[in-house]
Amino acid sequence: METKDPGEGVRPTVSAHADSFARDHLPPPGQWPELTFDLPELRYPARLNCAAELLGTADPGRPVFHTPSGTTWTYGELRARVDRVAHVLTGTLGVVPGNRVLLRGPTTPWLAACWLAVLKAGAVAVTVLAQARPHELATMCAIARVDQALCDVRSVDDLAKAEVPGLRITTYGGDTPDDLLRLPAPGEPFEAVGTAADDIALIAFTSGTTGRPKGCLHFHRDVLAIADTFSKHVLKPHQEDVFAGSPPLGFTFGLGGLVVFPMRVGASALLLEQAGPPQLLPAIAEHRVSVLFTAPTAYRAMLGELDGHDVSSLRRCVSAGENLPAATWQAWHERTGLRIINGIGATELLHIFISAADEHIRPGTTGVPVPGWHARVQDENGSPVPDGEPGLLAVRGPVGCRYLADPRQREYVRGGWNVTGDTYVREPDGYFRYVARADDMIISAGYNIAGPEVEDALLRHPDVVEAAVVGRPDAARGQVVVAYAVLGAGAPRDAEALRAFLKTELAPYKCPREIIFLDVLPRTATGKLQRFRLRTGGDQRDGRRDGRQ
Repeated sequence: METKDPGEGVRPTVSAHADSFARDHLPPPGQWPELTFDLPELRYPARLNCAAELLGTADPGRPVFHTPSGTTWTYGELRARVDRVAHVLTGTLGVVPGNRVLLRGPTTPWLAACWLAVLKAGAVAVTVLAQARPHELATMCAIARVDQALCDVRSVDDLAKAEVPGLRITTYGGDTPDDLLRLPAPGEPFEAVGTAADDIALIAFTSGTTGRPKGCLHFHRDVLAIADTFSKHVLKPHQEDVFAGSPPLGFTFGLGGLVVFPMRVGASALLLEQAGPPQLLPAIAEHRVSVLFTAPTAYRAMLGELDGHDVSSLRRCVSAGENLPAATWQAWHERTGLRIINGIGATELLHIFISAADEHIRPGTTGVPVPGWHARVQDENGSPVPDGEPGLLAVRGPVGCRYLADPRQREYVRGGWNVTGDTYVREPDGYFRYVARADDMIISAGYNIAGPEVEDALLRHPDVVEAAVVGRPDAARGQVVVAYAVLGAGAPRDAEALRAFLKTELAPYKCPREIIFLDVLPRTATGKLQRFRLRTGGDQRDGRRDGRQ
C-alpha cells in the first residue's frame, strides 16, 4: 500500500538555509511529483544532514577510500578532512547554508571529501564533470547562481576560462598558500548544520546534450533514500565490500555507487581517475573489487580482455546508463558466471528505481520496481495501458523530479508521476521490458521499429563491438532505419554480409536500409550515446557509408 508524505508540497517550515535561492526556485507545489514512503527505513526525522549520517556509520579505523597508487583513507581520516574543509568553507570562504558550491575534478578521495564537507556545512553541492567545457560550466553556474567553487588544481583551467562573474575559485591539490588544503582551519570537529530533511543538498545537472541543461534539486533525505531502496534491497552490500566503477562523481550513477552506497554500510570504494575497461580489469584484480558499477558498453568491451585478468573477487556487477542488451548479459554470464544487475535510473530521480538481482534477473528485461518504488506504463494522456503493450514509463517513489526554475517540469511530472521519456512494456508477471527512448521509436512505412531491438541483433554478430540505430527522414516511408556499427580490430567492413546476418535475426521491415561503419560512436562525457548527432548525420567523417538498399 502506498503511503504519502503528508508534508509533501509544503516547503520546510524551519529551513537551515540562510540563502534561500534554491528553495525559492523549486517548481510550484502543484507541479511536484507525488512521493511515497512505503518502507519503514524511509521515515526520516524532520531534521537530517545526510553527510553527517554517512560519516557516522562506520568504525574510524575501517577503510573508506582506496586509490590506484595504494593510498587508503580510513573513516576517521575522512571525517577529520571533511571537518577541516567545512571549517575553511564556513570560515575563510564565508559560505553560509544554502549557498551553491561548484565541485570539479577527477574522481578522487578529495573530491568526495569536498562533497561531504559542502553538505555537512549546510550548503548545496553542484558537482560537475571534469570534462565539462567553459561554455557548459558558465551555463550551469548561471542557472544555479554559483559564486563559490572547489576545484582540483589539474581541472581549473577550463573553469577559469568560463569567466563566471563573481565566482571565487579555490583549488585543492596544489602547492600555493591559498590552496584549500593549506588554508588555516581549527583542529576541532565541525558540528554539522542541522538541515531539514527536505532542505536541498545537491543540484545535479542533466547532460544537456540536446538543449539547455536542467538542474535537478535533491533533498538530504533523497541521498539516503537511494541507499535505503536500491542499494539495501537489490544490491545488498556489506562492510567487507570494495566498490569500484567507471561513472564519475558528477554523474549521479557514480555518486551513489562510489560514495553513498558504500558509506551507508561502512564499506569502501576504489576511486579511479581513469576508469575505462583497460583500467578496470587490472584494478579489480589488484584491489579485490567485489561490487562493480559501469555501463553496458564497458561490459562488452571487457569481454574481449578478460583473459589474463582475475575477476574472481567480483560478486555484484551493476549496469545502468543505457539499455543492457541480452546478448551482452548472456556473454558476461557465460565468461564469468556473474549475473549483471540491470537497472534504469535518472538524474531526475537520483538513481536506479527498476532492477532485479540474483535468481530474479530475467535477461532482456530491466526488472521490477525496486522496493519503495512504483511504476506503470501509460499512454500520452496518462492512462495505464494493458500489459504487453508499449507505452511511456511512469514512476513514483521516495524521490521525485524537481527542476530548478525550468518550464520542462511540466513535461516530466504529469499527474503526480515522473514520466521518464522511455518506452516500456510491462509483462503480465510484472517485469518491465525496455523498448526504446520515447524519441527513439522509428516509424517506417507504418511499422513501429524499436531501435534497441535492432541494436541487440547487430551486437549478436561476432564482429560488432558497438551499435546504434536511428531513424532518418525519408520522403517515401516517413523514416528509414539507419545503423551505425563499430567493428572489432581487423574485421572487414562488409555491409552486405552484416545485412544478410540481420535478415536471419529480424523481420525484414526492421532491417537497416543503410549501414555506416564508424571508428567510435559519439558519446557524452558520462558515456551515454548521443543519438541526436547520428540522426543529423554527424560523426560520419570517421566512418564509411555503404550504398542504400
